[in-house]
Amino acid sequence: MKFADIPGLHEVKSRLTGSVRDGKIAHAQLLMGREGALNLPVALAYATYLHCTNRGPDDACGVCPACSKSLKYIHPDTHFVFPVSNVKGDKDEDRFKADILKGWRSFLLENPFGNVGDWTVSYGGEDKQAIISREEGREIIKTLSLKPFESAVKIMIIWQPEYMHNSAANGILKILEEPPPQTFFLLVSNNAERLMPTILSRTQHVIVPLLQDEDIETVLSTDKTLSAERRKKIVGEAEGNLHLALGLVDTEEEDHYEVLATWLRACYKRDYQKMVTQAEEFHEFDRMRQQSLLHYALILLRESLLFLSGGESLQRSRNGEQKFIQDFSKVMNLSKLERSQALVTEASYHLERNGSAKMIFLDLSLQLSRTLNP
Repeated sequence: MKFADIPGLHEVKSRLTGSVRDGKIAHAQLLMGREGALNLPVALAYATYLHCTNRGPDDACGVCPACSKSLKYIHPDTHFVFPVSNVKGDKDEDRFKADILKGWRSFLLENPFGNVGDWTVSYGGEDKQAIISREEGREIIKTLSLKPFESAVKIMIIWQPEYMHNSAANGILKILEEPPPQTFFLLVSNNAERLMPTILSRTQHVIVPLLQDEDIETVLSTDKTLSAERRKKIVGEAEGNLHLALGLVDTEEEDHYEVLATWLRACYKRDYQKMVTQAEEFHEFDRMRQQSLLHYALILLRESLLFLSGGESLQRSRNGEQKFIQDFSKVMNLSKLERSQALVTEASYHLERNGSAKMIFLDLSLQLSRTLNP
């Protein structure tokens, strides 16, 4: 991937390319971003730029032998570590590693803006917890002890380091602080607050923000089947999350407002039978629809916060939503909103990590019920 393949993020791109031009590349960088941020594509483009033998001031050339390999994710001096589960129970470790690496490269080529959920589904591991094992930590040290094959630098991309087993995280601390010459770590995290403080202290932090609405609009405008109204609605719901926006394009258009309003009313009224029924219904949704529903819940909670704070001019809600938000805000206060947002965010986190959707939504419903109507 090249920087040109990534929409927006001009400041981040400029910072990274500038560090190369100035010869001031940090040996360990943590690319931090919320769920939906394009920090993995940024890391991939940065690796391509570092290896390129004919790089320009702002991007890799894309045609040199090094770029040709990097764009296929087969450059011998770019190494990947990512969460995985041995779903096949394959006892031949070398064969399993070869198969999973092949699958990883295919995933990056086919779904460059994908997340952990997409990755686990791609290899059939959606029902098992993916981790970065302690053995993988030892493999990092072993791999980086070797000299580069072709490039002047070696790059280790660790995707989702928050999935690392504690033994693996502790095992790489020394090499993370003092790597071999011309060796660079790129840690890519969507939950940096879950990382060990010793990891955080050994890395230079690069914040990768979510995209601007106009960047999402530019990407979606290439799909001529989308109406302007549908495109505007998706941009509003995505809130800078390109992965979510692309997922909404591929799903049938639906009004999350009606579903969510019914759910929140059941929670407020403590209609436990309805909550159980809805949890079962949500369980039957596909993973993208489940996540988009929770994301939409966060949007309505934010809109309620703006209403309570007198920030109506910043709201994005439509007519039907505005009436619900006004009524919903009558039974809310800042403390309840803060607690509700934390509960929905936590539910999304567990859903992303392949928890049972039925149990997650039912637990969320019960906790929201106690929060909304204590």
